[in-house]
Amino acid sequence: MLSKKARSWLVIIAALSLLSLASSCTPKDGGGDDGEKPEGKTYTAKGNEGTISGVIAYNGTAPEAKKIDTSADAACTSKSPNLTTEDLIVKDGKLANAYVYIKDGTLADGTKVGDYSTWPNMPAAATLDQNGCHYQPHVLGVVVNEPITIKNSDPTTHNIHFTPKSNPDWNQSQPNGAAPLTHKLARAEVLVPVKCNQHPWMKSYVAVSKHPFFAISAPDGSYTISGVPPGKYTVVAWHEGGANGTEQKMEVTVAAKGAGKADFAFGAAAMGQPSSWPVIEAIEFPTLHNH
Repeated sequence: MLSKKARSWLVIIAALSLLSLASSCTPKDGGGDDGEKPEGKTYTAKGNEGTISGVIAYNGTAPEAKKIDTSADAACTSKSPNLTTEDLIVKDGKLANAYVYIKDGTLADGTKVGDYSTWPNMPAAATLDQNGCHYQPHVLGVVVNEPITIKNSDPTTHNIHFTPKSNPDWNQSQPNGAAPLTHKLARAEVLVPVKCNQHPWMKSYVAVSKHPFFAISAPDGSYTISGVPPGKYTVVAWHEGGANGTEQKMEVTVAAKGAGKADFAFGAAAMGQPSSWPVIEAIEFPTLHNH
């Protein structure tokens, strides 16, 4: 029979083992499975929020869009006989599909943007459509864990493939007539490339943010970010091209009920032309289940 002293040591060892096990099972960042910290303040609108707006320009002569050979899929050719590349859309010197967002900053009360996890104007849902054998929209902005409804509006099978760096890879076949799929991205990331393994010319980008302060430039290059609390911010404009896209940044101050201004300009040299997404690449076989 064990002595009283030996039994005491066994109790201590067992307790230490349980503490060690509990520690190893607890996420070190406090974020659970999604890696994002659930703790954070809730921002309450004060009524003095402002905007950040501007125009995205393109300096120099933009290369013309290239016609895409869709002959590998008759359904694509029939629906979109004049499909062209979308990696660089410039009209009258203005650039579309730039993702503009607040990267960081300090509110007028001294708190940081990153101190908050909930904002009053958080978007609740987004849609990515496969229509005409290309993605609509070409660039999509969402917040973490926002449901993305993925539709197939084409009379052919698509295979949507998210290829992120910070989020899990996601690859799903979606036949003609199939119900919409839903996908969420749990970690902030700029930006997640999306492609179709069936149609190698199809590409899109999804930006994932912890807050709702982002916008996509329109065909006339304009954008507006609304509901911005008074403060000083680092605003970044991103556009595809090169290995990881190209960024421009600017410091912007938003006064109470004020309108901050941030115009950006990209050009052929800065954009790293040609794009890192070639029009033709090796075709992958469709996957019939999630990874």
